[in-house]
Amino acid sequence: MGQPVNVGVVGCGAISAQYFRTIDRLPQLRLVAVADLDLDRAREAVGPYAGVDVLSVAELVADPRVDVVLNLTVPAAHAEVALRAIAAGKDVYCEKPLAATAADAARVLGAAADARVRVGCAPDTVLGTGTQTARKAIDDGLIGRPIAATATMTTPGHERWHPNPDFYYVPGGGPLLDMGPYYITSLVTLLGPVASVIGAASRTRAKRTIGSGPRQGEEIPVTVDTHVTGVLVHASGALSTLVMSFDGTATKAPNIEVHGEAGSLVVPDPNRFDGQVLISTGKDGWIDLPESAGYAEAGRGVGLADFAATPAGEEPRAGGALAFHVLDVMESLLAAARSGTSVAITSTCERPLPVALRPSDQPD
Repeated sequence: MGQPVNVGVVGCGAISAQYFRTIDRLPQLRLVAVADLDLDRAREAVGPYAGVDVLSVAELVADPRVDVVLNLTVPAAHAEVALRAIAAGKDVYCEKPLAATAADAARVLGAAADARVRVGCAPDTVLGTGTQTARKAIDDGLIGRPIAATATMTTPGHERWHPNPDFYYVPGGGPLLDMGPYYITSLVTLLGPVASVIGAASRTRAKRTIGSGPRQGEEIPVTVDTHVTGVLVHASGALSTLVMSFDGTATKAPNIEVHGEAGSLVVPDPNRFDGQVLISTGKDGWIDLPESAGYAEAGRGVGLADFAATPAGEEPRAGGALAFHVLDVMESLLAAARSGTSVAITSTCERPLPVALRPSDQPD
């Protein structure tokens, strides 16, 4: 193995701790600097990790030690931070979504192409053993030709646990743009790119009440739809039915099911790296499939390691083209909900390469 890739992180919010733990245990990555609008929060976040500098954003993107900028800011700031890093000649790996809008995401990818740097993007959960084992089952023909899928995420809303949930309820947020990337990235990984969508959406109330932290009891405005449903028509002909909601109490529906001509799969939560994969061919009920593909014992940031290990000229599995397509699908689904008509997806992407079963510290 060569020298580790030096990572500079912009944004030290709630998700950063998971990335820091993964970077710390993967020998192919090294955390060298962090930046945040709140420098005290940045210092506290990296307190357990020795030798990490706390810098301004301008200092971090200009730092010659930094090979890749890990962008963990709120969605509304994703494009701005990514463009600053690209202008400094840095590769960028972004927390999902790639940007708040497809137009901003296109600017990021265009700037990266001009600068000859690479863009990657979460979610990387689909590189774990859960989704990858299900994908291998499909690729091996265990359920025959895939014809349909369902994907369901129902929760009362993140304000119950998140101390600063405001960004979930403004443009760039909502259940689709927040959780949809996990589900749609998984569906594209399993069934390939999407050609068109139809949809409908609603919201139940104009305000939400924060349930924890120093702002507990404070009301925040809701300016986006909080229940979105639709049908994704994949280029392969398969149809995926999607329900993303911050308005339900609970559900017993599987996170994802895939139905083929010869069988059906239950796919685990795409917000996790692992989980039980079940298959039914109509003979012996549901059978547990053993792990057969994907990064084992993975955590958030394994996609960054995979990105860093991808040879020049190849599209990373958690790459910008996939992230842009997923964002385009989500934005088009919201447009379809507003218009009441089918919307064609103008972008596409290659179905990401599969991941053979391997430890997470051994990228392909």
